[in-house]
Amino acid sequence: MSLFIAVTPYKDLDVADLEHYLEISEEIDLLLLRVPMTRDDLCWALDYLLAHGFPQTKLMIHSDMAILEKYDLNFIHFRENDAHAFEYKKLHPHISVSMSTHSVERVKRAREWSLDFVFFGHVFETRSKHGLKPRSSKEITNAVSIDIPVYAIGGIDTHSIKSLPHGFEGVCAISFFRDRSLREIQLLREEWHTYV
Repeated sequence: MSLFIAVTPYKDLDVADLEHYLEISEEIDLLLLRVPMTRDDLCWALDYLLAHGFPQTKLMIHSDMAILEKYDLNFIHFRENDAHAFEYKKLHPHISVSMSTHSVERVKRAREWSLDFVFFGHVFETRSKHGLKPRSSKEITNAVSIDIPVYAIGGIDTHSIKSLPHGFEGVCAISFFRDRSLREIQLLREEWHTYV
C-alpha cells in the first residue's frame, strides 16, 4: 500500500497550519503530528482538525501513547531505535507502529521487532539536514531490499521524485506538504504513479 505521509514542521501549530492540512487532506494518506507542543495544545490541534472534518483514520501521532489511546488512533511513529516502539508493538499488535531510520542496520532492527514500516532518509539534499550528505544509492538499495515497507524522506518534491531510487513504498515530506497546494500534491502523485 503506497502512502503519502505529511510530517508537520517541528513547531507549535497554529490555525493557519491546521487549515492547510485540512485543505490537502484528500491528497495525503497520513498526517504525522511531530511537534514540541504541550499535550493540552496538541489535543487542541487534534480537536480542531477532527471538528473540521480531518479524517481520524489519517492521523498519526509521534511517540505519545496516551494521545494515541485517547483519540483511538491507529498510527504511532517513533524516533530511531526508540525501545518504546518495540515494546508498544509487542503489546498492541493491531496498532501500526513505525520508526525513523538512517541506516540499514536500523531498518533490519525495525523488521526484527515486527514494526509496520519505516521512514528512511534522507534521500535527497534537504533544508532540514543542511550540510549532511544524503544516503548513498547502495544504502538505499540495501534498505529497500529488507522485508518491511520503506518510505523515502528528505528533499522529496515533484522534481526529485523522478530520480527516486526504486523500491520505496511511499514518500514522507515536511516542507513539500507544508508549502504546496492541493494541485501540486496531485502532480506529485501523478509522478509517483509513473515511478511505481
